[in-house]
Amino acid sequence: MKKFSFYVVMTLILLYTIFPYYWAIVSSIKPNSELFVTPVMYWPQHPTLENYRLVLTNPDFMMALLNSAVVCVATVTVALGIGSLAAYVLGRFAFRGRTPMLYVVLGMTMFPQIAVLGGLYTMINALGLFNKLPALVISYLLFTLPFTVWVLTNSFKGLPGELEEAAMIDGATAMQTFRIVFLPLVAPGMVTTGLLAFIQCWNEFLYALSFIQTPEKYTVTRAMFGFSGVTGSSFEIPWGQMMAATVLVTIPLIIMVLFFQKKIIAGLTGGAVKG
Repeated sequence: MKKFSFYVVMTLILLYTIFPYYWAIVSSIKPNSELFVTPVMYWPQHPTLENYRLVLTNPDFMMALLNSAVVCVATVTVALGIGSLAAYVLGRFAFRGRTPMLYVVLGMTMFPQIAVLGGLYTMINALGLFNKLPALVISYLLFTLPFTVWVLTNSFKGLPGELEEAAMIDGATAMQTFRIVFLPLVAPGMVTTGLLAFIQCWNEFLYALSFIQTPEKYTVTRAMFGFSGVTGSSFEIPWGQMMAATVLVTIPLIIMVLFFQKKIIAGLTGGAVKG
């Protein structure tokens, strides 16, 4: 009975989490005439790939994919480069104020995006970066960099001190110890952190909506928001195209997770055992 109840609960959880994605896929292959019908059709009577054709032949959406890739890769690269150095110092060196500094870094991740939007908008304008992709890189670092520092600090802290002592005996400097000894050991944690930061950047919408105005600079979420038009006095949204775009945008994330699956598991469990 316990085993039966367990499988029932797990099945319900699985259905609850998978159904929205299933519905997005089904809606993306439905013709417009079958999207809003009663009773609800859980599988289209006349499946079509027209929505995917319209999305893939949309030059603004294809440019948005490239823009999102450029912004996300640049953000993750900067976040890992700066975050790994900061995490190494916070995780391996004892100095006054280290713990309060760590809690300040953690506290930065708790602010909602809208809370800092006004100040960030002023800074972006002052730097002359409004409606430019570097504005998104700078704004995305606000939530990816603190997250990266906090996670990697625990990864560095969990490494045995004997490695550092052996490197010092061999005459290695602190930077050489970081680059040659510690960095390869925390690689799984960096892959996990980088992937999670990439997903955050890829799905971000508020800053992309606030700082980017022209279609050639749109990211994927901003481009998907643009899949709407005004016909007369009615506001029409091509839901089929939006669902097809949603599926296409999710595919790269799924591929990355499957490709780095072992690294992700190693990164998540790396700090579980010390020594």
